[in-house]
Amino acid sequence: MTEPVHLHIDIPNGLAGLRLDQALAILCAEYSRNCLQSWIRAGSVRLDGVVFQRPRDKVRGGETVDILVEPQTETHWAPESLPITVVYADDALLVVNKPAGLVVHPAAGNHQGTLVNGLLHYDPELVTLPRAGLVHRLDKDTTGLLVVARTRVAHHALVEQLKARAFLREYEAVINGVMIAGGRVDAPVGRHPVDRKRMAVVPNGRHAVTHYRVIHRFAAHTHLRVQLETGRTHQIRVHMQHIHHPLVGDPVYGGRSVGGSVAGGFGRQALHAIRLGVNHPRTGEALVWEAPLPADMLDLLAAL
Repeated sequence: MTEPVHLHIDIPNGLAGLRLDQALAILCAEYSRNCLQSWIRAGSVRLDGVVFQRPRDKVRGGETVDILVEPQTETHWAPESLPITVVYADDALLVVNKPAGLVVHPAAGNHQGTLVNGLLHYDPELVTLPRAGLVHRLDKDTTGLLVVARTRVAHHALVEQLKARAFLREYEAVINGVMIAGGRVDAPVGRHPVDRKRMAVVPNGRHAVTHYRVIHRFAAHTHLRVQLETGRTHQIRVHMQHIHHPLVGDPVYGGRSVGGSVAGGFGRQALHAIRLGVNHPRTGEALVWEAPLPADMLDLLAAL
């Protein structure tokens, strides 16, 4: 929300009896219901000139609604000049190619030097958006493509696409062991029952599905193309470990390396987000981007 929002809406009689937030969610579909609820509670919504601050209040139908919201800063993170590779940019979104070693989002002990800090330097207006416009993330040592919203409307549209599993997210990975054929892993992912910093396949986890196919087989490893159907934390890493083919170089889920020093010396999980597709949040056009494998993975494949 880089400019003030000023909406003037008439509530049709057909919506009589609905909660105020429900009615507004129907009439203002470009904004999330959570966003509309926050505006109501903040006193930014008037019905026939009267401020209503309870989302549960019912509408009668026929009222005139005025919403006036000034831009607000969502974060206090500092912008930093960081080497960010932008592969696509327009007024609604950015697509960046994240390098290895870059944390995506500030957290405890990591308030500087993150992708968010770099994005705020690239586009200071992102400070008004949740998580500086990020709608998904990659692990620190996973490389590849991420999409960033540049407006509230685009952020809401991309979040809804993500919820509807409408994103195309393809990865390339190198795993330990030789796979005979591609396949599918359908196994719920949740917090590890003992080590809360890790994820695991657990009975009460969230539904998670990963598809994979073989690109090339080596003596003791396999190069895979992986596609996410869902997007759980560490999903590919956990699912590959679950089927006894952990990612080469994975310090958390990798287990014992095989195949000698070539793979054993790889310094991160061998995982790259190579292809990303979304529907443009303003035009609806289907867009797809690709980012070539980084040098370290190319070197790994050449050595294998």
